[in-house]
Amino acid sequence: MENVSIPELDLIAGIANELELPKTKIKATSDLLQDGNTVPFIARYRKEATGNLDEVQIRDIQASSKRLEDLQARKLTVQKALIDQSVWNSALAERLIAADSLQKVEDFYLPYKQKRRTKATIAKEAGLMPLAQKIQSFPTDDLNQIALDYVDPAQDLPDVKAVMNGVHEIFAEVIGENAGLREWIRNYTQQNGTVDAKIKRGAQEQDPKSIYALYYDFSQKIKQIQNHQILAVNRGEKAGILSVGIEVDQLAIERYLKFRLVGSKQGAAAEVLVNAAKDAYKRFIGPAIEREIRKQLTAQASADAIKVFGKNLYHLLMGAPLRGQVVLGFDPGIRTGSKLAVVDENGKFLEKAVIYPHRAAKYDPAGAKKIIINLVHKYQVTLVAIGNGTASRESQQFIADLIKSDLPDLKYVVVNEAGASVYSASDIARTEFPELQVEQRSAISIARRLQDPMAELIKIDPQAVGVGQYQHDLPTKELSEQLDQVLETAVNQVGVNLNTASAQLLLHIAGLTKTTAQNIVDYRDHNGAFKTRNELKKVAKLGPKAFEQAAGFLRIPNGTNSLDNTEIHPESYKVAKELLKRIDATDVESCQQQLQALATDDVAKELQIGLPTLYDIIDALKHPGRDLRDQAISAVLRSDVLTLKDLKPGMELQGTVRNVVDFGAFVDIGVHEDGLVHINEMVKNKNQHHKLNPHDHVAVGDIITVWVKEVDLKRERIGLTLFSENIS
Repeated sequence: MENVSIPELDLIAGIANELELPKTKIKATSDLLQDGNTVPFIARYRKEATGNLDEVQIRDIQASSKRLEDLQARKLTVQKALIDQSVWNSALAERLIAADSLQKVEDFYLPYKQKRRTKATIAKEAGLMPLAQKIQSFPTDDLNQIALDYVDPAQDLPDVKAVMNGVHEIFAEVIGENAGLREWIRNYTQQNGTVDAKIKRGAQEQDPKSIYALYYDFSQKIKQIQNHQILAVNRGEKAGILSVGIEVDQLAIERYLKFRLVGSKQGAAAEVLVNAAKDAYKRFIGPAIEREIRKQLTAQASADAIKVFGKNLYHLLMGAPLRGQVVLGFDPGIRTGSKLAVVDENGKFLEKAVIYPHRAAKYDPAGAKKIIINLVHKYQVTLVAIGNGTASRESQQFIADLIKSDLPDLKYVVVNEAGASVYSASDIARTEFPELQVEQRSAISIARRLQDPMAELIKIDPQAVGVGQYQHDLPTKELSEQLDQVLETAVNQVGVNLNTASAQLLLHIAGLTKTTAQNIVDYRDHNGAFKTRNELKKVAKLGPKAFEQAAGFLRIPNGTNSLDNTEIHPESYKVAKELLKRIDATDVESCQQQLQALATDDVAKELQIGLPTLYDIIDALKHPGRDLRDQAISAVLRSDVLTLKDLKPGMELQGTVRNVVDFGAFVDIGVHEDGLVHINEMVKNKNQHHKLNPHDHVAVGDIITVWVKEVDLKRERIGLTLFSENIS
């Protein structure tokens, strides 16, 4: 056996080729990751080493590295299998080395893969391989006469027909396992095939709301089908409503197989090969490629949906806090009443109540009105946060009427309550409010997520917050990984107050674990507020590496060192103090221009730091205690309510983007149902909509102006547009 092997993986070169990034940046980033540094820390505090790569690029390097390592590992596994079979040689090595995807590796390996005993295997064992080889040479002799020599009842070959059936099975399997033929057919199907969906006979009764009506008779080219369409037909198929398959011109494929296998040759041998090829496509190649393509389309659609979910969650977490407001959380309910909870400006729970403002067994609007008026006056409540679930519209009307009659200075906001019930029943909620019932905790959650979306939403399973599409159909592992990355990115970009952050929030700070996050809270409870970042070193199990990774993202307002309330890492305090010394600063805010003047190459060289780090330090000195979220508009404050019947085409409204999906965005305009801004309505030139991405125009949490385009009262659907000119 030839002594050839798969060359050692050049990971850096492979990543550079895939991502089109310089090798020096990839090498530096890979080294930092291998040394146990976190992505947020590298992106923020190691810019000189990486050449200023951002978090997305660093995570791309991580992902590319894993893909290449997985590919290399599979190649080595295949190589070992072929060596064990004593078939490994330089020709096979060359083909395996050239395989640049897992699919190509699997195609290459298919003929050698250990499989169950097939009809072709039995035919070979019966001694029919020599006959197959004769037929492949296209003899002019009568095949039946040649086949007579192979008739052998002892081998279960009683006649010529049985012999030729065995030869057929050999040819069908060999053709079915031919990597080149599979690749051509796969490419042809991807370029020319369609995804077809039909409603199953009698299945319309299972779809009373016509959710899948668009797909009852659906056909779209594979290369043009949208990701959300793939997920929709998959769900319809899983629900037993749709039958779904791949359709392609089978005659064209058969013509190609004939050309490749027999060319212009005629005769009985050619006919045997052509029939075997047709059977191989029907039994082996066609079904396998359909499975591959559908799996690939689903994986691609799922990856896109996961990205959409991640983007939406990021923007939801980065929603602006509504500071300085005493909030009354209002969790609407009918049968069991509506739950109220007052929280102060810092989110501290003050008082709870239950009211019955809606028609039910305990209907008491007068009593409900009195309770709310008393709470508003007692705690100087300025804002009511109303959940958008059951009875939300009725609750909005009740509060709007109360504002008109008794509380003219009060405002209300409709809050997306998705996940509030999940939080309320969680261990986290039980620990926070052991004395409260589940329903009462949800009102607190609704109020707090208005005051500080990140601090509250971080306690909820991201899959429960309702900002994705088809999230329950997505691969759990990949979705969880993406959401963990989003949480890590958002929390570290904002930073957290070391003296008020919950263990759940601290958990997502770079370098911290569930144990060290809880230990920080325990330390705080036993020793009082942290005075400096250095005090973190006293926390149990929080070692030097964890301190290095986490310290820059933890803030201490009103601590003994003002730098502890900035994004400046403790390793750069010496430089920061030198900069302040150079401008003789006692009040940083009065020295903005002098600080900016220090952002030069010469100063960076004198202080022996990189220019990007110098820029960041100066920027942080200019903005102590900065919160990136404060730049956004926080909420639409309302004092009156709309109903679906109030909406008319052409009406201009302000709304909050609740969800962004492939085909548009859902916007809360103050009625019970969110309106849809279809991607067609995000541009004036509708001919360009297929080239656009809704995320390029809006994000979850955005406050936008929309115009009502159409209202469907029966289906309770609202069509919106971003341009008044689009209303016909």
